Amino acid sequence: MIDEGRAAMSAAAAPTAEPALQHGAPAGRHHGGAPKGPLNHLTHAVALVLLFGVLYVTTRAVPHGHGPAGTIASIGFLLLAGTLASELVEPLRLPHLSGYILAGILAGPHVFNLVDHHAVEEISRVNTLALALIALAGGAELRIEIVKKSVKSLLLNNLVQTVLVFVTMTGVFFAARSLVPFAADLPLAAAIGVAILWGVIAITRSPSAVLGILSQTRATGPVAMNTLAFVMTSDIIVIIVTAIALATVRPLIEPGTTMSMHEIELLGREVLGSISIGTTLGLALAVYMRLIGRQLILVFVALGFGATEVLRYLRFDALLVFVVAGFVVANLSSQGEKLVHAVEDAASVVFVLFFATAGAHLDLPLLRLMWPVALLFGATRALVTWVASRIGSRLADDPPLLRRWAWCGLVSQAGLTLGISLTIERAFPSLGAGFRSLVVGCVALNEVFGPILFKYALDRAGETAVEASRGSLPGVAARK
Repeated sequence: MIDEGRAAMSAAAAPTAEPALQHGAPAGRHHGGAPKGPLNHLTHAVALVLLFGVLYVTTRAVPHGHGPAGTIASIGFLLLAGTLASELVEPLRLPHLSGYILAGILAGPHVFNLVDHHAVEEISRVNTLALALIALAGGAELRIEIVKKSVKSLLLNNLVQTVLVFVTMTGVFFAARSLVPFAADLPLAAAIGVAILWGVIAITRSPSAVLGILSQTRATGPVAMNTLAFVMTSDIIVIIVTAIALATVRPLIEPGTTMSMHEIELLGREVLGSISIGTTLGLALAVYMRLIGRQLILVFVALGFGATEVLRYLRFDALLVFVVAGFVVANLSSQGEKLVHAVEDAASVVFVLFFATAGAHLDLPLLRLMWPVALLFGATRALVTWVASRIGSRLADDPPLLRRWAWCGLVSQAGLTLGISLTIERAFPSLGAGFRSLVVGCVALNEVFGPILFKYALDRAGETAVEASRGSLPGVAARK
């Protein structure tokens, strides 16, 4: 129903790798090696400026063509620019994702127009592969032993986060509807219905941002693992809540219609069917990797593009299918680490392109128009997420480290949120493009600031490879 980057660890981080593996945490990740000197950063900055300058002159002398050559050139440029920009934000202790997104914004149609709208739309097709890899990696990182240790915390925190964020953001939208152009003149019942749909948007999280940060920082520890488990399990809840909400609010938004149980029936079929297909796919992947184990990148491409389209046509949720498949491979076979490393090898390039394209996609004129309302909703959502995390962690008797930092990985929103907004727009054409435009504005803010907040939390918790190499872990242990 809804559509939504590790070389060997450096010697400095090596002491933390073995304990992490013993506890079922992810193996060492790509990125985030030893700090680079000023000369490296100066070289990267000069290269980035020259890259932008050459393409700027070229695009002005020879206007963009809409053919394959123009798209390929744009892909190569975003890969280079994103990689260079990620190196430049490292001294600021910002996540690589921020560099990817920034490069995309600057190169996109609304700033320098080095990558035009047509190229952005063409490159966005890689998102299907990226989301499949994200889901596979996320499922493979969810080890049974981790889930068993934190099942009480996951259940209570998911419950509190879902209820409190949903109710609060529904109320905030309803109270501030006069500030929202498309909702200001809605009848009372329709305004309540749209507010409920906004509550659904508010409870979505970003698996891609979480996995991207964990991939860069090689973070292992309670905050990293708790956030990963929470975000992946929360996606299932979001799928269920969305289907229920769509069926419930229809009579409110479209007078004369009645609440149909057909949506609920489709939901049961979608969830159960997706889990069944994911289990079968996971077992098949495990057998393939054990008996053959070659050309896995081609397998991922086939799954990301071909299988996703088939699943969408059959009305199954591809994200849930791939999460379950990754979970099955990691927990019901001995191929889990092999799958994780293979996914990382493929995703190291795909992730750069995924987030750089997301930056190029940001509609800056729209954000300039909607930023006051988007800032209100985004700040309120971040605040209530913090409050819900404190309440949930206290009820679950989580350690102090989680009580303090667990909420920071729950602010980001990205592909899943946009996918849900598209589903809502299709279900209620009467809302027009206004609802989705507001979602895009809020996602733009959360997409920029959320990853920065999560990386800051991992650094302060001493769970990233760089912080561990500085000796932060003993202090963390003492705080626990």
